[in-house]
Amino acid sequence: MKIAFLFNGQGNQYVGMGSDLYNNNDYAKDLYDKFSDIKELSFNQNELINETKYAQPITLLYGYIYSKILEQNGIIPEYVCGLSLGEYSALAFSDTWDINSAIDIIKYRGDIMQNALPLGTTKMAAVIGLDKDKVLEAIKTTKGICEIANYNCPGQIVISGDIIGVDSVKEKLTELGALKIVDLNVSGAFHSSFLKPASLKLRKKLDEYKPNKPKYKVVYNVSGKEENSNINEILERQICNSVYFEDTLRYLIDNGVDTFVEIGPGKSLSGFLKRIDRKKVCYSVSDYESLIKTIDGLKNHD
Repeated sequence: MKIAFLFNGQGNQYVGMGSDLYNNNDYAKDLYDKFSDIKELSFNQNELINETKYAQPITLLYGYIYSKILEQNGIIPEYVCGLSLGEYSALAFSDTWDINSAIDIIKYRGDIMQNALPLGTTKMAAVIGLDKDKVLEAIKTTKGICEIANYNCPGQIVISGDIIGVDSVKEKLTELGALKIVDLNVSGAFHSSFLKPASLKLRKKLDEYKPNKPKYKVVYNVSGKEENSNINEILERQICNSVYFEDTLRYLIDNGVDTFVEIGPGKSLSGFLKRIDRKKVCYSVSDYESLIKTIDGLKNHD
């Protein structure tokens, strides 16, 4: 059995996430008590949890705690990866930084991403039911700026750009046969060239810390494979470049991963995997009950 941990990005956070784990696990309780501001937001706040500057530290701490509990129970991955923000969860779990440093970095990242662009000027949209070649064909017709932000899986691509650019491309995508196009509830055109100035600010923050070599193999968003270059440089690029998550999953499969553990709220990454290879085993850890089920299932795996 060769295991990979998949860490979710933001977008599936919900009020109360982590509270059942807090009430049932001393390690989780200690960490949530240590980061009491995040605990307060996770457990009690209704209005702020969906704002990028808050959603990112909430989701990172959540994924970090669950993954460390899996590790404490002998569930050891060979590879780790994450979708956008989830890449930071994967790196924190791999002890690239201590958790205090990781939280400091991700709070800064969330803040600059939320405030990088004037509200109402840029947007993102998920395109369902078209292959990447047709999406790229549509982008060539844009009347503004539109780029591919995420290659998630076959039949699901996310576009990002200014409002004129994205909306004009949506018209062409409909003509080309897209089954559905869904505007995303985000504050701007993430994973696009619009975030280049933010990436430079982020690099200065990252360089305040010297990253350790991750203790697990990391497959990165910027290429969909392992990288040997400077981690801070990779993360600088990540915020303003496409996320190659389909390539990431294919790389893991090609390198013998047969068991996947999705960590974080929601099951979007499991869904991406199923679109690529339905035969792979995939556990989803999103609450205390599923954590126990996953530990039991992997320990009893033949």
